[in-house]
Amino acid sequence: MNYETLAKDILGLVGGKANINEAWHCATRLRFKLKDENKAQTAEIEALPGVVTVVKSAGQYQVVIGNSVTKVFEPLAAAAGLEHLDNQTHAPSDKPKENIVNRFISFISSVFTPFLGAMAGTGVLKGLLALLVAIGWLDKTSGTYQIWYAAGDAFFFFLPIWLAFTAAKQLKVNQYVAGALAGALLYPSLATVLTGTKPLDFLGIRVIGTTYSSSVIPILLAVWLLSYLQPALDRAFHESIRNILTPLVSLLIMVPLTLLVVGPLGTSVGTVLSSGVESIYNVAPYVAGAVMGAMWQVFVIFGVHWTFVPVMTNNIGQLGHDYMLPMLSVAVLSQAGATLGVFLKTKDKKMKALAGSAVLTGILGITEPAIYGVTLKLKKPFIFATIAGGIGGAIAGGGGAQASAFTLPSLLALPTYLGKGFMSVVVGIIVAFVLAAVLTYWFGVPSASLEKATQKVSSVEEEVMAPVSGTIVPLSTVKDEVFASGAMGRGIAIVPEADTLVSPIKGKVVAVYPSKHAIGLISDDGLEILLHVGIDTVQLNGEHFEQFVKQDQQVDVGDKLLVFDREAIQSAGYDITVMMIITNAENYNIRETEDTATNGNWLLAVAPQ
Repeated sequence: MNYETLAKDILGLVGGKANINEAWHCATRLRFKLKDENKAQTAEIEALPGVVTVVKSAGQYQVVIGNSVTKVFEPLAAAAGLEHLDNQTHAPSDKPKENIVNRFISFISSVFTPFLGAMAGTGVLKGLLALLVAIGWLDKTSGTYQIWYAAGDAFFFFLPIWLAFTAAKQLKVNQYVAGALAGALLYPSLATVLTGTKPLDFLGIRVIGTTYSSSVIPILLAVWLLSYLQPALDRAFHESIRNILTPLVSLLIMVPLTLLVVGPLGTSVGTVLSSGVESIYNVAPYVAGAVMGAMWQVFVIFGVHWTFVPVMTNNIGQLGHDYMLPMLSVAVLSQAGATLGVFLKTKDKKMKALAGSAVLTGILGITEPAIYGVTLKLKKPFIFATIAGGIGGAIAGGGGAQASAFTLPSLLALPTYLGKGFMSVVVGIIVAFVLAAVLTYWFGVPSASLEKATQKVSSVEEEVMAPVSGTIVPLSTVKDEVFASGAMGRGIAIVPEADTLVSPIKGKVVAVYPSKHAIGLISDDGLEILLHVGIDTVQLNGEHFEQFVKQDQQVDVGDKLLVFDREAIQSAGYDITVMMIITNAENYNIRETEDTATNGNWLLAVAPQ
């Protein structure tokens, strides 16, 4: 392949260097921030030989290349006349500020993503407890219920503290000072006074009584203000005393300021938002359900779904319930239904395997494998899923379904919908799932997918060993749509239990990266493998990674490639799942191990087609 030609083609199709604000690459993708994404010719880029797919998310225009991304990026940067900074380049001309909507979406996603799983899990626990009480298996006065309820409710009660930590990280503020600020709002004795009848004042100024447990907006506003105060204090104090005086003065100012101004303002904004959502819902519940049920996965594709997360969590904190979450479960299950239709109809072995696993993950609330690997790729199934989701959403919305706790929209979330309108969301989910499956089965699978014959596996196989010890999980379950969908190639994922990554094959190192989080290999028989540690860990810029090989180095099975600090990476808010991808999988028949853990065993057996 001529990488210079590919680079020039991509550069021209994204709108040329005049349309680029920033350009950089990770282990598999060219990442752009474009001045105008409408100028990028996405269909033409995806059709280029060497391009896997294009992903647009939160202001980034990502061209997925694979192991050869460096070979494409270097001539692209040279042709665009960009200043080279490690694996990132910035246009030398004046760069306008990023679209405020994209900046907001990026901020919200970064704030909520690190703890979304924990919040969803505790929400499901609260729902299960409500179910157990409803069927008479548990009593609310029992110690068992109270202990489990504390486990389920504590995360949401102390939500401002978690938000303070993640928001502070994004805004480059001392996370522990932000956490102390949030903790002050929830401090038991102060919280009791704030919600009591006796007035509280600070330096003679009346403090408005309110509660901050489970709130979202007040702490986000407070940390945002802190992001301006802290740098000013750092400049004011000498470095010898800065580490003590900056936190001290920050809390002296921000805690009373938040209680007097920021907190009441944030609470008022939250009340207006919640009341507005409820008013719209009360006026046209069927329409609201139809729109959210049909459009939610479209919002997910464009990354704008993050704007709804603070609204939903705020609704639960302010009103005790949220109307949107049940509708979203309908939308999620409609995608799973369409994927089931593909699984039942297609005779393409690869598509059937991908669709089968994507059905399960979709039912559990992770739709990226279904969307990017199946429904959106085949187009009609995605359309049928949106139609079915709209119909099911209208049923759920019209019936008044509501969630009592935040959790990821999925079948697991059903217990959190117990109460008013529960049967409407059950009926809505069934209708959306079945209708999407039936429409896709009869009208949504292209004839080419039906005619592709199942290929016989060769008896001559090459074994690919485990690169790290840990628990084996399906690639389709990882939280990265490009890897999970199989767009990069077939492979396997491992939740590591060790910090050392070793070579799974005998061959040569063909790609190393400044960020050290990924390595490309090629076996002596031509098998191309990408080893990728974690999700979005390119953003760590090599921190917590140590690399032991270099470009073109020969390696044998078991040779040490790199060492990574699992605990530090997780503490920084990143998923540490290791992915092993065969990037030229189209040339091979591949078998996966049936083992569930790595123990010096082979994970993939491949044979040329």
